[in-house]
Amino acid sequence: MSPVSITLPDGKVRSFSGPVTGAEIAQSIGPGLAKAALAVKIDGEARDLALRIERDAKVAILTRDAPEALDILRHDAAHVMAEAVKELYPETQVTFGPATDTGFYYDFARDQPFTPEDLEKIEGRMHEIVERDEAITREEWERDRAVAFFKSIGERYKAEWINEIPAEEAISLYRQGTFVDLCTGPHLPSTGRLGHAFKLMKVAGAYWRGDARNQQLQRVYGTAWADEKALKQYLFQLEEADKRDHRRLGRELGLFHQQEEAVGSVFWHPKGWTLYRTVESYLRRRLDQAGYVEVKTPQLIDRALWEASGHWEKFRHVMFTVRDEDEGKERVLAVKPMNCPGHVQIFRQELHSYRELPLRLAEFGSCHRNEPSGALHGIMRVRAFTQDDAHIFCTEAQITPETVAFCELLRSVYRDFGFAEFTVKFADRPALRAGTDAVWDHAESALKAATEAAGLPYLLNPGEGAFYGPKLEFVLRDALGRDWQCGTLQVDFVLPERLGASYIGEDGQRHTPVMLHRAIFGSMERFIAILIEHYAGRFPLWLAPVQAMVATITSEADAYAETVHAACAAAGLRAAADTRNEKITYKIREHSLAKIPALLVVGKREAEQGTVAVRRLGGKEQEVLALAEAIARLKAEAAPPSF
Repeated sequence: MSPVSITLPDGKVRSFSGPVTGAEIAQSIGPGLAKAALAVKIDGEARDLALRIERDAKVAILTRDAPEALDILRHDAAHVMAEAVKELYPETQVTFGPATDTGFYYDFARDQPFTPEDLEKIEGRMHEIVERDEAITREEWERDRAVAFFKSIGERYKAEWINEIPAEEAISLYRQGTFVDLCTGPHLPSTGRLGHAFKLMKVAGAYWRGDARNQQLQRVYGTAWADEKALKQYLFQLEEADKRDHRRLGRELGLFHQQEEAVGSVFWHPKGWTLYRTVESYLRRRLDQAGYVEVKTPQLIDRALWEASGHWEKFRHVMFTVRDEDEGKERVLAVKPMNCPGHVQIFRQELHSYRELPLRLAEFGSCHRNEPSGALHGIMRVRAFTQDDAHIFCTEAQITPETVAFCELLRSVYRDFGFAEFTVKFADRPALRAGTDAVWDHAESALKAATEAAGLPYLLNPGEGAFYGPKLEFVLRDALGRDWQCGTLQVDFVLPERLGASYIGEDGQRHTPVMLHRAIFGSMERFIAILIEHYAGRFPLWLAPVQAMVATITSEADAYAETVHAACAAAGLRAAADTRNEKITYKIREHSLAKIPALLVVGKREAEQGTVAVRRLGGKEQEVLALAEAIARLKAEAAPPSF
């Protein structure tokens, strides 16, 4: 037996006379750590506590507060759920159950659908299994033995999957109580270590192996967290998210609707279109200030251009096409799914000098993509959408200053819309891409240097780059702590060359420009949905579709209400007047539910004195002000930020 040296995270080294397990290492450090230990990380890889370490290694003991431990807890929750299902409904077959970003799921084959009452029973049995504190042990079996075992207990899905594993590969199984499951691990040392911070959420349909031609299964979703506090916080967040759901608020506030006759498209109502135009106008002015020029490109473009750009090969499956016959010649036209090739065509219409660069072409481009119906979600993901798109044609030397300027603009815009936090991900080359490895090396190096010059820390998002180049992904954090990927910046050396774009350099020769693809919102529809949920429909005054409502107490103030309304309109405020013969309490409640930021209440006294009683959304007090002062305050507050 050779001695083993274990290097701990603090750099200290512990020596053992021979192979040692993670549990033994934890015990050697202290009984408290041994009790709290869930798994062990060996040279960066999470493994079972019971695994014997037979060589020198860097080791960290994982407890509940370790980020890696949460995935293990969630994976174990899936196994405990499967065990509970088998105990309660023995005829059920289990397939697979991984951890997810917020919990876990398991797919089951069962003739009868699971009901909400079934989920309650399963969850209750899960708690019992945790209380049993069953040991979880790893076993290695030969493939054929594993296939025979699962066939013998009626688990044909597991047997089918295992049978496709090469015969020489060892199969790892985990046993807890009488339940045995195929899994690579790692797992907790016992079911008791899971704790009780889990909850089953819903049942959905799924297909075996994700193939619609196969049998439909029942997918039971759950959530699991390190402790009860985190679980309660998550469930509260879900409840809040439901209240803020943009689809519900869009209907309740009269912003938009969607219907089957136009799947994946949006019917904007007057208030919603006012919000849309407010957001668009704000960004248009910011782009004007930043030196962008706005363009408009066609909706229908011949497939020949999409073939030349490379989009036909990669995006054909999401492109809407039409056939056009003109004078006996048939052409295939595609509704544009993106704007980039069109902007290159505008750039190519004249020969540019290096002195004209950078040239920043912006477009609120209407695009269409044939997204699967199952992937559509309100106006978050649609088939018809508008990108706040822009392409910067520049020299290589201008990549860094243009990136820095864009990042400063993006940060300012997000701040104006109430998003103080965002993170950046660096997405490098995908498996399917255009351009050589040398070109990608060059593009990735240039973008990294520019990002560092902009002072932006970033996380790596491997393999998620765009078709033509690496990109930065800007991820917002909303009021509920949820992350939304919105803005992007992509460095592209490929598309301008493929489509023949060039400029005259300082040396008098033709050169291919670099193309920076960039967006701040991503799409107007999705960003507005995020805004609706971020603010729960209670928009700041500058964004609110109706900024002020003039409401009368008695009919004697009707004429004065119209005067107040006219004064608001003259000041550029989006206002309306409510002179209905209803009680003021009714009006206040109705306009509060409509989330109108300011209510200007007028009665006989206000009409005589030239005042208004200002009530703010969510406030119980009102402030009586002279009409001119009230309008001046609202006008100042309604000015868009940064203007």
